[in-house]
Amino acid sequence: MELRALRYFAAVVESGSLTAAAARLHLSQPSLSVAIGKLETEAGVPLLVRSSRGVEPTGAGRFLLEASSRVLGEVDGILSTLRRYGAGTLGSLTMAAVPVLMWRRVPELLRAHAAEAPGVEIRLVDPPPWTAMDLVQERSADLAAILVADAPRFAARHRGAFELVDWGEVPLVGVLPPGETDAPDPLPLAAFEARTLVLPHRTSAVPSLPEAVEAALLAHGVAPAAVRTAPTIQTSIPLIEAGLACGILPDPDRTGLARFDVVVRRLEPEPDPLRALVLARPGASAEPALGRLLARISAPAEQIAQDPVRNPI
Repeated sequence: MELRALRYFAAVVESGSLTAAAARLHLSQPSLSVAIGKLETEAGVPLLVRSSRGVEPTGAGRFLLEASSRVLGEVDGILSTLRRYGAGTLGSLTMAAVPVLMWRRVPELLRAHAAEAPGVEIRLVDPPPWTAMDLVQERSADLAAILVADAPRFAARHRGAFELVDWGEVPLVGVLPPGETDAPDPLPLAAFEARTLVLPHRTSAVPSLPEAVEAALLAHGVAPAAVRTAPTIQTSIPLIEAGLACGILPDPDRTGLARFDVVVRRLEPEPDPLRALVLARPGASAEPALGRLLARISAPAEQIAQDPVRNPI
């Protein structure tokens, strides 16, 4: 029994005649009559009573009309849901993002995307950047948001392994213990001379904050008294809050660090910013839900993986 035959039957009963139903369905009356006759043969029971006044459903026909209404309604619902998947407004995604980007940038992205595609569930995890990259390659995550110090070099190194999208600059700011509210703004880089500085562990897989800070201090001849290391940016902040060190940290949108008990200052001269990059597996933009999210992140930026020199991010 074909769905098309059920639709034809429902149209005949609703129209009250084969002639009216044929016009409604844009079919010839003989073709419609053949289709209804075939349906009755498959059912093994008469479904319509034909008279000069038109047609009326038999008892079996009334049962079929009610049952087919449920079936066709479910089919229409399935098709509607599939269209939402195809439009990228329904589905589920996993996003791995470094914690710094979780402070404000990721929530703003989720808020804007939910207004446009509320049926897409986005699950979040916050691993280190090299782990986030592995999750994408293993298909345990759909996209990863990380920070890098030299975006063109990173893009050239990973060309072909990822689809890369530029998510903008992330400035570096001075972060001091809470008692140093009298520090000038902007804060001279020279203020870190002979002080204890805390930096996260460096990793050759993703050159990021340690490399950027060391390059800035070296360029301006600033030599800290000591450099303490912490596993991550987040674990370095308690050391600053405790007055045991100071730091130069990324602050997306210059608002994220305000939630901690620290003093935040712009730097003079200002170090080169880090770059937020979003990584997805190759061809990800062709997947409806993921492509829609990547388009929101990148618009109107271009994908840097195509030409990291022309688009030096």
